[in-house]
Amino acid sequence: MKLTRRGFGLLAGAGLAGLAGTTISPVPSRAAEPLKELKVGYQKAGLLALARREKSIEKQLAASGTSVKWVEFASGPPLLEALNVGAVDIGWTGDAPPIFAQAAGANLVYIAAAPSNGKGEAIIVKDGSPVQSVADLKGKKIAVTKGSSAHNLAVAALEKAGVAWADITPVYLSPADAAAAFANDSVDAWSIWDPFLALAESRQKVRQLTTTADTIAVNTYLLANRTFATDHPEAVVEIVKALGGTAEWANAHRGEVAQALSEITGVPIGPQTVAVDRAAYAILPLTDAIIAGQQTTADRFQKLGLIPKPIVVREIVWTSPKA
Repeated sequence: MKLTRRGFGLLAGAGLAGLAGTTISPVPSRAAEPLKELKVGYQKAGLLALARREKSIEKQLAASGTSVKWVEFASGPPLLEALNVGAVDIGWTGDAPPIFAQAAGANLVYIAAAPSNGKGEAIIVKDGSPVQSVADLKGKKIAVTKGSSAHNLAVAALEKAGVAWADITPVYLSPADAAAAFANDSVDAWSIWDPFLALAESRQKVRQLTTTADTIAVNTYLLANRTFATDHPEAVVEIVKALGGTAEWANAHRGEVAQALSEITGVPIGPQTVAVDRAAYAILPLTDAIIAGQQTTADRFQKLGLIPKPIVVREIVWTSPKA
């Protein structure tokens, strides 16, 4: 498998005109120099990986003469660390990483939403495991990438089943390390997203205890470095527009998407097709309902002590000056 194994660190303890909802008023754009280079943080399996292959952002920004540099990350938390310090300008993550980032005071803003991983994110056990339900995870070890969307799934699923977070042992690992721990029975369960989920299902007999779709209403998010969004609002609008076009293409060409992502990630076409078939591709406005859902997740994490203080998600929702 060619998916890159990268160091993982937890963040101290992550619009278009017409995006709905009351949001922060953007700081008036300074007399920034023209954008010469856009730095995009991406993960191999997502919409941005497809946008890179299709050069959709490059095409959208061609008239302005902006070049695009792509920087790969293994998961959302380290991507947002880079976003915070300006090593990348925009990036895509699941629901939990922006919450940890905001709690740590990161310099970022939400600029668009997308559907959650849904049925492509699950808590799994080996087929022969005595664990038959989420409630049976009490006293067990669960592998999960800290600060990831799968972390939120694990927290929410246990809460729904009446199991306290303190009653399980979280084993915080990167996806690659968690795959090894799960395979050698060092952990009892694994909370994980596609294509790692599809790969695990193709390599061994596993059972899904629950999925994100069955457990919690969440989204994934496109975020930007706050200073970048303030200085280059027109570019932000064009980027979101380009990704909307990529999402439309992906929904209409799933066979091509599976083949493309298989080539990008090194994941065999079989499990990659499974992952693509259960994925949803779309760019969504940051509505009041979406912001409220993200706030619910933030409140849950704070209540459990997973973030150190309460946060207000709406405070870092960006809107175009033209909105």
